[in-house]
Amino acid sequence: MINPQTNDLLLTPAPCKLALADGTVVTGKAVGFRGETGGELCFNTSMTGYQEIFTDPSYHGQIMMMTYPHIGNYGTMDIDMEASRPMVSGVVVRAFSPRYSNQLTDQSLDAFMKKHQLVGISEIDTRALVLHIREKGVMNAVISSVDLDDASLVEKARNWPSMDGLELASRVTIKEAYDFSTGKGPRIAVYDFGVKQNILRSFKARGCSVRVFPAATPLGEVLAWKPDGLFFSNGPGDPRAMPEAIAMTKEAMQSGIPLFGICLGHQLLSLAAGLDVYKMYVGHRGANHPVQNLDTGHVEVSTQNHGFAVDKDSITDDKARVTHVNLNDNTIEGLRYATCTAFSVQYHPEASPGPHDSQYLFDTFMKDIEEHSGVAPTHEPSPEMIYAGGR
Repeated sequence: MINPQTNDLLLTPAPCKLALADGTVVTGKAVGFRGETGGELCFNTSMTGYQEIFTDPSYHGQIMMMTYPHIGNYGTMDIDMEASRPMVSGVVVRAFSPRYSNQLTDQSLDAFMKKHQLVGISEIDTRALVLHIREKGVMNAVISSVDLDDASLVEKARNWPSMDGLELASRVTIKEAYDFSTGKGPRIAVYDFGVKQNILRSFKARGCSVRVFPAATPLGEVLAWKPDGLFFSNGPGDPRAMPEAIAMTKEAMQSGIPLFGICLGHQLLSLAAGLDVYKMYVGHRGANHPVQNLDTGHVEVSTQNHGFAVDKDSITDDKARVTHVNLNDNTIEGLRYATCTAFSVQYHPEASPGPHDSQYLFDTFMKDIEEHSGVAPTHEPSPEMIYAGGR
């Protein structure tokens, strides 16, 4: 059988198995790179944006199961990369599409996965498996098209390192600082714990000068650049396993410079303020989570990607004020801190993929900076500048 798009011979898919640490084993067909991989199995409810999800550094070391059934039907594009390579350790889908329809496509998802040696499995009843995870909680799993022995795979899944207590930001951060953009607007110093490209584009679209620093950069070195604001990025792993980053964040909260944190950055600011963070049973991953802004009463449909959250019982008025809550489970989604000009959110206002409801949070940061230093953004961002990288 010939692929009508690439003229390549379509080989019969190889058998593949997915084994969970609780002993569950399901059989499907291999997609992407043939091999074996493992990690924490979680699921994402987004209907589009599979490439952005697979390349999001916050997912480093996790196996991503997509709840939307058709994956691969619009191929992949270089411009949709949130990092230089995939960050998930494996992919689980119901129906993997060898064909794609998109005039901007650079290559098929299958070719993309093979290029980056990303292992995947298809023909899985993802609805049943998602219900299983929701009931039992996220757990480690192994995908393999080279070892099809059930007992062997379950044992490998049980021995895979737990995400709980694991520091991962050092595995995805840059090695040397670099300038992402230069402009006449505010100077934004970004601590890269696994920053998504669309976050950087969101600052660039407002005319900001953006310099990205490795996660372990001493605060004094960052302040020597004379930033108008400090941003703490998203990233993978357990924030409680990052004492040096927490200490640096606490020092930054005493610097007087406006601060903004997203996802892991939100958790680090919370821990630095003396709040508690806990591992969630399942976590939030998708582009359809309702969040209420308690200051305005407005509800935003948001993009989420996290397995840890701030303990609401640890929040006191002398530490922080809750600004946003999740309307599905009432978990904490946003905080404004009491002792400094700083705020943070658990979800992703830059979206990519997802709705644009929360882009105003970047403008809130711009306002904090303008009130502090008098430096204002030079222009209003257009959606094309943010969501298509300026193309």
